[in-house]
Amino acid sequence: MALGCHTSKTPHHNSKPPEQLEALKQNDTVKIVNEAVEYEIIIIEPGFNFWVASRAKPRGFYSQSFLENRNQLFVIEWNQRVLQPGRYNSNLYEMQIDYQPDIDYGYEVNYLLYNYFIYFQLTYNQRLGPFVPRI
Repeated sequence: MALGCHTSKTPHHNSKPPEQLEALKQNDTVKIVNEAVEYEIIIIEPGFNFWVASRAKPRGFYSQSFLENRNQLFVIEWNQRVLQPGRYNSNLYEMQIDYQPDIDYGYEVNYLLYNYFIYFQLTYNQRLGPFVPRI
């Protein structure tokens, strides 16, 4: 799946060495796999990998239920925008996301999907729901 942020806060510093962060800048594809439920997300977005490593809250900061609840809201809004190309930029909202609330996708899938939505909103000055996107 190819998915198509800006903040006034001080950047969250991650413990990754600078050379690892530099390598992440070069890799613009993130593949998220949960083999237990046979689910895979591929995010092709320049800068996302680096952003997650350097700015996102660390894994474990949010509970899985928090991530699932936010992802459900974001996916609903995202999919509505995909269906309205005359109202929303079709270059940003290219395809629907099949995210079912009754499936346990696991922490990693939810963590990266949530962070993609935050990154997307901040990068493209979008708002996918009632919450102000923040890190």
